[in-house]
Amino acid sequence: MPTLQTQPLVKDPDRLETRLKEIPPVPGVYLMRDSADNILYIGKSKKLRSRVRSYFRDRHHHSHRISLMVQQVADIEFIVTDTEAEALALEANLVKSHQPHFNVLLKDDKKYPYLCITWSEQYPRIFITRKRRLGNPRDRYYGPYVDTGLLRTTLQLVKRLFPLRQRPKPLFKDRPCLNYDIGRCPGVCQQMISPEDYRKIVEKVAMVFQGRTGELIETLRVQMEEAAAELNFETAARLRDRIQGLQSLNADQKVSLPDDRVSRDAIALAADDKQACVQLFQIRAGQLVGRLGFVAEVSSVKNGESSLTSAELGAILQRVLEEHYRTVDDVEIPGEILLQYDIPDESMLADWLGDRRGRKVTFVTPQRQTKAELIEMVERNAGYELARVQKMGDRNTAALQDLAEILDLPELPHRVECYDISHIQGSDAVASRAVFIDGLPAKQHYRHYKIKNPDVRSGRSDDFASMAEVLARRFRDDHNSESQDRPDLVVIDGGKGQLSAVVEVLRDLDILEEVKVVGLAKRREEIFLPGESLPLETDPEQPGVQLLRRLRDEAHRFAVSFHRNKRSERMKRSRLDEIPGLGHHRQKLLLAHFRSIDYIRIATSEQLAEVPGIGPKLARQIYDYFNPSRAES
Repeated sequence: MPTLQTQPLVKDPDRLETRLKEIPPVPGVYLMRDSADNILYIGKSKKLRSRVRSYFRDRHHHSHRISLMVQQVADIEFIVTDTEAEALALEANLVKSHQPHFNVLLKDDKKYPYLCITWSEQYPRIFITRKRRLGNPRDRYYGPYVDTGLLRTTLQLVKRLFPLRQRPKPLFKDRPCLNYDIGRCPGVCQQMISPEDYRKIVEKVAMVFQGRTGELIETLRVQMEEAAAELNFETAARLRDRIQGLQSLNADQKVSLPDDRVSRDAIALAADDKQACVQLFQIRAGQLVGRLGFVAEVSSVKNGESSLTSAELGAILQRVLEEHYRTVDDVEIPGEILLQYDIPDESMLADWLGDRRGRKVTFVTPQRQTKAELIEMVERNAGYELARVQKMGDRNTAALQDLAEILDLPELPHRVECYDISHIQGSDAVASRAVFIDGLPAKQHYRHYKIKNPDVRSGRSDDFASMAEVLARRFRDDHNSESQDRPDLVVIDGGKGQLSAVVEVLRDLDILEEVKVVGLAKRREEIFLPGESLPLETDPEQPGVQLLRRLRDEAHRFAVSFHRNKRSERMKRSRLDEIPGLGHHRQKLLLAHFRSIDYIRIATSEQLAEVPGIGPKLARQIYDYFNPSRAES
C-alpha cells in the first residue's frame, strides 16, 4: 500500500516527478488515490509511465471531470502485468471491487434509464432507475436503454408472466397483499417462498434483459413438455402462457442478417468537437433485443481542431466497449461485434472478451452488404441523438449567455446554486440547495439543511435568519470538500430582505467580492442585486430568467419534499412521545420493526415485546396506551 499523503501531487512538483520516475514503462494498472487514501480512478496502459504522466501534462486540455480528479491525486499505486490484455482484465476486476467515482468515463446525465436487479437482497427487487452503481456491488444494472417505453413495457410484461416481488416494503404486517391472491407475487413479504426458489425465478427474468430470451423460451418449453408428460396440465398451461408472452417481445423488430444464429452487437457513433453520441444495438437470433445509448466526452481534440480522425473515433468506440462489457455478465458477451471504425487494440479486446465468454469473439468492420447497412442504421440513430443533444446544449448556452448579459458577468456561469427555505409557521424548518452546471441539473450536488437556529421554532419563523445560517454553513470553511466547487452565481429564493441577510454573511466571511449573489422574488419573477432597491429590468420569458426560474423551482421542490418528510417523521413520533419510558431510540426500534403507528397500535403486548430493547413491562405500557378500555377492564 502507498504511504498516506496529505498534499495533492500537483502542489508538490518534486514529489510528483519522483513518483513518475518510479513508474516503469511496461503494461499494467495504475490506481490514483486522494489524501484520505480513497481510490479516485483505476486505469490500464501498455506503457504505464507515459500514460500516468499525461494526466499532469497539458492539463488545460483535460475535461472538467479529469481536471477535478487530478487536483485531488495525492499518490499513485501501480501493478505491473505481462500483457495489456492481462492489464485490461485486472482493471475490470479492480473497478468492479472498488467502483471508483471517476471511473465512469461515459457521461451519466440521467437521460437513459437502467434496469436494476438487487441481488444483494435476500429477495431481489427489479426496478427501473436513472442512476447506476448506487447500492451494493452485487446489484446488477442492465442498460442504459434508449427506448424507455419499450423497457417499461417489457418489465410490465415480465411482472405479469412471472410471480415477482411487487413492493419494496410489505403492505401488511401479518398477511400478503392482493398481489399474492392474483398470482403476481409469491408472498415474499411473509416468506411464503424460500429465497433459493425465488432467486431461480429472478434468474429466468434476468435472461430477458441479458438478451437471452430465445434460450429462456427453450428452457420453458422443455419444462412445459415435462409437466404435460406428468399430467400436470395446470403448470404446463402456465408455462405455455409465459412462452407466448415472451415470444411477443420484439416480435416486430426482426433484423435481416445472413446468419441469425450468431449473437451480435453493432456499435456506431456521431460526434462533434465536444461529445460523441454512441448507440449499441444488441441483436440476438436475428432480433433487435436492446438499443443502448451512451454519451462520451471527446477529450482528444487539440489546438482547436473541430474534426476527429477515424483513429480517434475508433478510440472512443473502444473506450465505450471496454466500459460496457466490464459491467455485463459473461453470458451476455456476443460472438460477433460489428464496428463503425477499427479500434486501436482490437486483438487485445477480443482476447479478453473471448476468455470471459469461453468462446471466440470476432470484431468486424463491414464495408458493404447487409452488415454495413446495419452499421449505417446504428450511425443514423446516433446522429439523431447527437442533433437532439446539440439542440439542448444550444438552448442552455443561449440561456447562460442571456443570464450573463443580465447580470453583467465576465463569462458564462459554470456552476449556479440556488437556496430555498421551507416550513409551516416555523415548524420543521429546513433549507435546500439545488445546483445547475452548464445550465443542467447536477443532482449529485444537491443538499438538504436542517435549520439549527433555536429562535426558529413552531409559531416563530424567520426566513432571513434561516437563509443567513444556511449560507454561512455553506461558505464558512474553505477547507471543506466543497471549497473547490465554489459557485459562479448564488441565487436566493426571495426578495431584498433575504438577499440583504445573505450579503451580511458573505461580507463577514470576507468573500462578498468573490461570490456573485442575486435574489429572485417569486411574485413577479424579479431579480434583485445587492444594494439595489429596485429590481433589474427583465422580461420573465427571456431565456436567462427562465433558467433562474427552473433552478428556483428545483430548489423549492427539493426543500418542500424534505420538509414534508421531516414533518411526517415528527408526527409519527408525537404519539409515541406521550408513552412514559419510551425514549427516542426505542421509538426508532419500534418504527423500524412495525413500519407505522397503525401496526404498533394493533399489535399485542407479546408482539411488542419481541422488538429488541422493548421488555414485557414496557410492551404492556405501550399496549395499554393504545388500548385504554382493555387496560381498565
